[in-house]
Amino acid sequence: MFDPDVSIATERLTLRPFGPQDTARVRSIVRSGARFLPPGAPAKPSGVDQWLSSGVHELRRSGQGLHLAMADAEGHVVGAISLFKTSWSAGTTEVGYGVHPLYRSRGFATEAVRGLVSWVFAATRLRRIDLTANLDNLASLRVALKAGFTWEGVLRDAVLDEDGTHDLVVFGLLRQDSRVPSVALPKTELRTPRLLLRAPSLADVPDLAATAADPLTQARTGVPRDYTQEHARAFVDFSERMRMKGAGIGWTVEELETGRFAVNVDLRDLDWSNRTAEVGYMTAPWARGKGYAGEAVVAVARWLFERHGFCRLQLRAAVTNAASQRVAEKAGFVREGIARSSVGGEDLIVYSLIPSDLA
Repeated sequence: MFDPDVSIATERLTLRPFGPQDTARVRSIVRSGARFLPPGAPAKPSGVDQWLSSGVHELRRSGQGLHLAMADAEGHVVGAISLFKTSWSAGTTEVGYGVHPLYRSRGFATEAVRGLVSWVFAATRLRRIDLTANLDNLASLRVALKAGFTWEGVLRDAVLDEDGTHDLVVFGLLRQDSRVPSVALPKTELRTPRLLLRAPSLADVPDLAATAADPLTQARTGVPRDYTQEHARAFVDFSERMRMKGAGIGWTVEELETGRFAVNVDLRDLDWSNRTAEVGYMTAPWARGKGYAGEAVVAVARWLFERHGFCRLQLRAAVTNAASQRVAEKAGFVREGIARSSVGGEDLIVYSLIPSDLA
């Protein structure tokens, strides 16, 4: 059983059981329609008294978990966090959380998860905590990774919501894990004499789609055929998920003079142990022949080498893609050889760049 009087202090919050002192606040929340309270919370203010006196405590009484309020320094309920699906024999439980819409983007969820995790491993014999989040819920994915959970896999079409099915990411945290947040490259703007490199956004979707659907792009890259704006939107979200996981990062490159989309550049296959990565790029049809891709790649390489200690950047280009080969060579990459039947049966030329190549 969980302690009925648990109180967990974090830097800005107290995690504690809901009680009669929360009546006015919970009624206000229910009236507002804000959805973050634990499952089973009343839909109407008339049900608040009974829920606070009994309903919210049923999970703890069953031994399967508990619901706690996230209270700020003034005692206001700004969120809720729960343990559920607890198996004392297996030593496992699952954590879930929600934050009031007016208090989001302040790090409260991450702070609360870290505090509850520390308490679980200190006060109980549980050995593993699960956490799940929809694949398209970037905010919740960030919470899990910042709290030190390990991304373990994706369950396809595992959740059915009002807007359809969603893939579900499964995270896990073991008692012996370090709880250090996942390593990720920070969102960073880079500038060259002609270009601005910034984080991709949904505003880029039309230009991304037009670039990827261009016949030359289709012929020389592995982007999906019949590329649509839906593909582009998914790519923007995918880029951010890869960044959060520490697996890569992407930039939209725009002309400084006009602000127009010119190139998409991304780092992928980051190896943090050996500090190596691979770079790829896609130039808009209206920006070809101006040297923008090479200029952007060099800016990314300098940032990766000088700010993050990476020691090798790989680039691969199809043997039939002379334009991409020129980009690599003008940017200072050294040709190393040919990877035979590398992508779709096509041979790829392998290039590399190391810090001394840019000296």
